[in-house]
Amino acid sequence: MPAFLIKYHRPTGALNVTEFETLTEATLARHDLDQINDDPDVELVAIGAKNLESVRHTHARYFFREKTAPPYPFVA
Repeated sequence: MPAFLIKYHRPTGALNVTEFETLTEATLARHDLDQINDDPDVELVAIGAKNLESVRHTHARYFFREKTAPPYPFVA
């Protein structure tokens, strides 16, 4: 099953989504990013789902400001 890694900047709504073949791959990538992320406002989330539309439905809060947020990576 595919999986998605979401990088989300809470204050701005900036968002980046990367697709992986498995949840294990997405989780390992999230772990690697956790090791270097020093911004407490950035959420890193690995989610297994059939497709991105499913993620948009189940985790809608990450996509709420997608159209108005600055591009990721954002400029703080």
